[in-house]
Amino acid sequence: MSNVVIIGAGLAGSLLSIYLAKRGIAVDVYEARGDMRMEEVAAGRSINLALSDRGIAALREVGMDEYMLAEAVPMYGRMIHSVSGETKLLPYSGRKGEYINSVSRAGLNIALINEAEKYDGVKFHFHEACVDFDCDSGDFQLSSGRFVSGDTVIATDGAGSAVRQAMERQVAGFESRSVFLEHGYKELHIPPVTGDSKFAIEPNALHIWPRHQFMMIALPNFDGSFTCTLFLANSGAVGEYAFDQLSDEDSLNSFFNAEFPDAVPLMPTLVEHFFENPTGQLGTLSCWPWSFKHEVLLLGDSAHAMVPFYGQGMNCAFEDVRILDQLIGKALPPALAGGQSHWKWTFEQYAALRKPNTNAIQDMAEENFYEMRDSTADPVFPRKRQLETKLEQTFHDYFSKYSMVTFREDMPYAVAKEKGNAQDRLLMNICSQELDVERIDVEATILEVRNLR
Repeated sequence: MSNVVIIGAGLAGSLLSIYLAKRGIAVDVYEARGDMRMEEVAAGRSINLALSDRGIAALREVGMDEYMLAEAVPMYGRMIHSVSGETKLLPYSGRKGEYINSVSRAGLNIALINEAEKYDGVKFHFHEACVDFDCDSGDFQLSSGRFVSGDTVIATDGAGSAVRQAMERQVAGFESRSVFLEHGYKELHIPPVTGDSKFAIEPNALHIWPRHQFMMIALPNFDGSFTCTLFLANSGAVGEYAFDQLSDEDSLNSFFNAEFPDAVPLMPTLVEHFFENPTGQLGTLSCWPWSFKHEVLLLGDSAHAMVPFYGQGMNCAFEDVRILDQLIGKALPPALAGGQSHWKWTFEQYAALRKPNTNAIQDMAEENFYEMRDSTADPVFPRKRQLETKLEQTFHDYFSKYSMVTFREDMPYAVAKEKGNAQDRLLMNICSQELDVERIDVEATILEVRNLR
C-alpha cells in the first residue's frame, strides 16, 4: 500500500497513525497547532472526555487501554443536584463493571502522539495547517505556502475540516449541513481540596445540575479537581438567563447563587474563569460523500461532528478508526482486483457501513441534551432509571438504551437507537402510572420488552 497522509493530529488522527504504522504503512501527520507536549494547552474548550467501551475497544487494539484507564477516574452514574442542594445518584448500569471514565483530552492526545512516534514510519509535522485541498490531484496547500502531494489522504481535522470545505466547493453534488443549538457552553472549575479526600464532591460520578432551560455538569479529574461546563442559551431577553445577559460580576453571582447555590462555595475562580474562558458553540455536522474519486476520506468530526451529550464523540471517532482498520485488513474482492485501488474500495465500504450509525449517534446525542437538561429533573425519569437498573440486575439480556450505546461495542449505534427508543417509551409509560418502582412486576415488564424485538 502507498504511504498515507493524515490531516490533523487530534485524537482520531493520532490513533489512526498508530493503527496504520502497525500494518507497516508509512504515515505523515500534518497538524495546524504546535506540539501540545511542548505548549500549554488552551483552557476553556476541552469538555472533559468520557471514555467508554467503544473507545476502550479501539485503544485495546493498540495496547493503550490499560495505560489510559490508569489515569482515568471511573464514573458509575449521574449525580443529580437539585436547587435546594439535595443529590441523587442514578447508576449508569445495573451490572457490575459497567461505568464510564473521565479522562483528560490533552493527556490522552499526548499519550497517543508519544505512542505513534515509537514507530519509525510515523512523522508529525506541527504548525502545518492544511488551508486548501485539490480533490482531483490530492495535493494540499499548507499555511506556510508550500504544496504537498498525498496519494492517500485521510482528513481527521475536525468540524472545521479544510479538506471537507474543499470538497464542498469542488465536488458536484456534495452535501454538507451544520445545525447549531441555541445554547453555547463555558468551562469552569472546581479545584481539589486538602485533607483526607482531595475531591470536593463525589469523585465517581458525572454531576449534573439540571434546570430545564440550562444546566451545568462536572467531571472529575485525576488531580482531584472537576471540570465544570455550563450549558446556557447564547442570548435572551432582559431578565432571562443567557450568556449575553451575564455581563458583569453581579449578574453572574446572582445567577449562580439562585440556580447552583451548592456549587458556588466550591468555585473560588468562578468569576475569573467565566469572563476569561471563551464561549464555545454546540452543533451537529453531517455531510456526504465521505470519500471522493481520489483516495481521500473524511473521518471523525470532519465527517460527523456531534454535540457532546452522549459522551460519544471521541468514542465514535475511535470506533471509526477500528472499523476502518478492519476493512484495510480485508482483501479486495476478486471481481474488483485489478480494476479498483484497495484504498478506494476500503473507503467506499467504510463510509457505507458507518454513515447510518453516525447518523444515529448524532441524533441520540442531541436528544440526550434535552434528557440531561429536562428529563433528569422530571420525577418519572429517576423511577425509570431505577426500573432499568432492576431489569439489568435481574435479566442478563436486558440493556437500557444508554447501556447499548455505551457498553455494547458489538452493537451498531443504529440498532441501539431503534431498540432503545422503543424501550424508553414503554418504561416511561409504566413509570408514569406507578409511583413506587418496587410495586412494578419486573417479570411482566421484561416480557413486554422482549415483545418489542
